[in-house]
Amino acid sequence: MHGYVKTGNSQPAWLFPFVVIVVLILSVLPLARLAMVGISAFADGGVMTVLSEASLWSATYYTVVTAILGTIISLVIGCLFAFLLTLTDIRAKGPLSFFFVLPMMIPPQVTALAWVQMSGPSSPLLKALSIAPPLGSPQPLYSVGGIALLYGVQHAPLVYLALRAGLMTLPRDGVEAARLSGASSLRVFRDIILPLSLPGIIAGAAISFVSCTGNFGIPAILGIPASIFTLPTLIFTKFSAFTSRTFGDVAVLSAIIAIISVVGLMIQDRALRGRDYRIIGLSGASAAFELGAWRFALAPLVWVILFFMLAAPFFALLAGALVPAYGVPLTFKTMSLHAFEEILFRQAVTRTAFVNSLSLAGATALGLLVVTVLAAYALTRRKDAASRIVSGLIEIPYSLPGIVMAVSFILVFAAPIPFLRVSLYGTIWIILIAYFSSFFAVSLKPVVSAFHQLDPALEEAARLSGAGFFRRLADIIVPLIAPAAGASVILVFLIACNELTISALLWSAGTQTLGVAIYNLDDSGSSDLASALSVLVVVMVVMLMLLLELLAKQLPKGVVPWRG
Repeated sequence: MHGYVKTGNSQPAWLFPFVVIVVLILSVLPLARLAMVGISAFADGGVMTVLSEASLWSATYYTVVTAILGTIISLVIGCLFAFLLTLTDIRAKGPLSFFFVLPMMIPPQVTALAWVQMSGPSSPLLKALSIAPPLGSPQPLYSVGGIALLYGVQHAPLVYLALRAGLMTLPRDGVEAARLSGASSLRVFRDIILPLSLPGIIAGAAISFVSCTGNFGIPAILGIPASIFTLPTLIFTKFSAFTSRTFGDVAVLSAIIAIISVVGLMIQDRALRGRDYRIIGLSGASAAFELGAWRFALAPLVWVILFFMLAAPFFALLAGALVPAYGVPLTFKTMSLHAFEEILFRQAVTRTAFVNSLSLAGATALGLLVVTVLAAYALTRRKDAASRIVSGLIEIPYSLPGIVMAVSFILVFAAPIPFLRVSLYGTIWIILIAYFSSFFAVSLKPVVSAFHQLDPALEEAARLSGAGFFRRLADIIVPLIAPAAGASVILVFLIACNELTISALLWSAGTQTLGVAIYNLDDSGSSDLASALSVLVVVMVVMLMLLLELLAKQLPKGVVPWRG
């Protein structure tokens, strides 16, 4: 037993302290540094200077208003799809769920760029179809409503996933009893299903609101041209015009974003407090409604919604990539692959962005997996308060807006590291560490699910036979959790490869990521190149999601988001 903690498990004595140190570096240190700078700004009067700026209150107003409107839109779309795909006999549930979750995996700046190419008087696709508004008409998406609409499209899958998880546990016997008593489908839905769905609806609304609050890509593409600044884009512009006050100012702005996000989560907690949603008896989504004749109206409706959420914007993006400039109609004469050739073979910046994004995503996914396997082992073998606290600290960076974490890491690494005298600021390493922090929770969840399904008797037998910790890990644990580990790697790679919010603040010359490259190309007026790069990114996302779909049957339930 020497070298193992005496907690009734086979955990080495060094393992939990190692996990704690990793969590302190990735979660506690950056947020503590942000808090210190904020307190320092408060102490020297810098907070009052920031609070007196009209731009702060304008940005706060636009942040809250667009987030609330975006949440409402995401609730409407997400709830419709969750109820239809979980509780009814609508056909093609698998493909519908796959396509509906896709917008969540696509970078927000790509979504915004695609919708800009799909609407307005200069849309190459609308011009090709001869349905473009007359020249001189305003671009309708450059507005509060446009930002909110795309928030809704981007985050509706979050509502769908949160609500669907709750619908899968509905009391099947309760629904059947109500039907046998003569209750109509509408009555069953109103009196049983809707009240029991409230936790999922409220949780989905809270997740959507927090995601809207921290979204950078959509308000950057749609808001900045119309002088509509949200708090994330205001922080970005303050870094662009760097002064001696910048660090203090952005610490205060980041704190305001964090407060708005926390208020949203507190409202969720308040809405659910005092309600008892425990379900007794059989549960399962087989408590389905037969649509009957309604199928002929609802099935086309969901496909039409998906067409406008996915297919039409993608075709518009493709059209924008095939014409020489934004505003040129797509015809056989104007069509050209020049933008794709430029992106893939001539533009050094985009090649660098591809290499950086793929390298960062790969290093994040594989590096986190090593830490995640050890952390999952430690946290699932312990059942005490310390393990619950550590689990909560791992979740915090992912639940906070990316812009807050980016600012936190800038503050930590703005000066050289003490004793080592090495500066990470302005290098690719600061982006990698920030990714480790932000995506730790994403990597951990599938692996923890797999650990919960392991029979501890196998490992215990090996331990009693004299096998050491790393031998047991290599011969027993890793082979058994391999499918979940593979899913963890793909999910983290998928999210990290398309990230923009963190890298938008942390990049420097030579460390551009794909998200930054797309934004910079569009900002400089090269919309054809931005569209071409966006098309390639969407294709890559779909291929990775299809790979996950192929692995799905070997994975624990809940690892692949769009599957039951």
